[in-house]
Amino acid sequence: MSDSASACTVVPAQTGAIDRARLVAEQLDLAYEKNLDGASGSVALIIDREDAWLQEISANRPGPVRVDFASPAMMHRRRGGQNELLGRAVGNKGNRHPWVFDATAGLGRDAFVLADLGCEVAMFERSPVLAFILQEGLSRAIISQFPEVRQAAARMSVQHRDSTEIAAAPEQVIYLDPMFEERKGTAASKKDLRVLQALHGYPPDHQHLTDWAFAQPVSRIVVKRPLKAVPLTGPPPSHTLKGKAVRFDVYVR
Repeated sequence: MSDSASACTVVPAQTGAIDRARLVAEQLDLAYEKNLDGASGSVALIIDREDAWLQEISANRPGPVRVDFASPAMMHRRRGGQNELLGRAVGNKGNRHPWVFDATAGLGRDAFVLADLGCEVAMFERSPVLAFILQEGLSRAIISQFPEVRQAAARMSVQHRDSTEIAAAPEQVIYLDPMFEERKGTAASKKDLRVLQALHGYPPDHQHLTDWAFAQPVSRIVVKRPLKAVPLTGPPPSHTLKGKAVRFDVYVR
């Protein structure tokens, strides 16, 4: 069992989900407990009969962390002005919809926005737990009642792989979101960040990720950063697109 896997325990949401929870624990090589009170580590993967989500294991037990591309929050984000910045950063324009290599998929929210804008997005996630709930969320999105969600989901794929062990294709745009530093934000965003940190380990190896990205034969790399954070170590960005809380450093090569 890996260090990141040992931070997570599988727990059934109800008695009717026990068999599925045991199967998922076996598939992901994770510990299984029948309830949260007995769970070890810092995060629980809660398994229901047709759903799955992440839950911090702590005294106050903040709300669940889900991958739900049809949630009200994601539907609201579809109409957000930040989407235009993200699309411009990867080179999405008119009838040109780049093929995006999302090297740090996380909870898949930026990937969904890019797919909704018309891009084909390959999501790579090295955490088996995150890859699992990404695939769960994508499977539900493909049969969503909302046609726009189904259309975006059809442009997305998930691989449980460490992106730095894969060669990107020359026609792809590499997208990096290594936003694992402590940062200001809402309670919900901090909750999500803590879950990502627990499953990936902290602090992350930014330099290894950067070195891999700039060794790939692609013509564009986009890095999402907190607005006031220093750029990742490497060549200076060709240009930067700034929003209210984040910016996109664009490297055109």
